[in-house]
Amino acid sequence: MTPPNQTIVLGAGCFWCTESVYLQVRGVLAVESGYCNGHTPAPTYSQVSSGHSGHNEVVRLEFDPTHISMREVLEIFFLIHDPTTLNRQGHDVGTQYRSGIYCTTASQLADANAFIAVLVDQAVYADPVVTEVQMLSNYGRAEEYHQNYFAKNPSQAYCVAVAAPKVAKFRKTFARLAKA
Repeated sequence: MTPPNQTIVLGAGCFWCTESVYLQVRGVLAVESGYCNGHTPAPTYSQVSSGHSGHNEVVRLEFDPTHISMREVLEIFFLIHDPTTLNRQGHDVGTQYRSGIYCTTASQLADANAFIAVLVDQAVYADPVVTEVQMLSNYGRAEEYHQNYFAKNPSQAYCVAVAAPKVAKFRKTFARLAKA
């Protein structure tokens, strides 16, 4: 019996960058930019950007575990951002840019915590990993203009300076997982 597709939500800084990478991944069936794990119902980008809604900028992934494993999804996640900076990714600063893994099943929660424990045990990073691992709550889709932003705006300065290098790093490191 074929395992069902899975959904997981990841926060790795600006969702434009994270989305641009996961759209390139074989076995990832859908990628959607959104907001999660905050206290304001149905927040807008302006509310999330202010840092007052408690939400994180995230991408919601649907993936086929027969083509990409949860471990590989997490390996890519930890490659494309710095999980050791609290509430910050590069020049993006605030709780809305925190490193986070938001799970839809108890199995994902256990897998994510186990994966981070291995990173810590192997001292992969010089600084402590601050990635929060929680069950997904209060998820909402981001406004339409945020969806597939990098593909629609490849010449935009932020995309050139931040998103494009993340895509290139993924494609170099995980060529076997890249869509043709």
